[in-house]
Amino acid sequence: MKELENEIVKFAEERDWLQFNTPENLAKSIAIEAGELLECFQWNSNYDKDELKYEIADVMNYCILLCHQIGVDPKEIVLEKMNISAKKYPVEKAKGKSTKYNKL
Repeated sequence: MKELENEIVKFAEERDWLQFNTPENLAKSIAIEAGELLECFQWNSNYDKDELKYEIADVMNYCILLCHQIGVDPKEIVLEKMNISAKKYPVEKAKGKSTKYNKL
């Protein structure tokens, strides 16, 4: 994961784009790209896999840049959040259900 983060940061550094990568701007960019990701499904469930994967990549790039800018490790925070979610959604209560944790 760190190698991927380094590649993304290097790409931005080479273009002198890190100056624009404030946490606020990156959060906005994530939301914008997430909207573009949703566009892949806007009118039906048929989607172009290439278009979809590049929109996913855009969202991930901005998320990784945001982690870099605020000084957190993306892998570490994902694993930490999964641990929190595992406690909220124990297998024996949540398996096969989409119910929110407070209603299980």
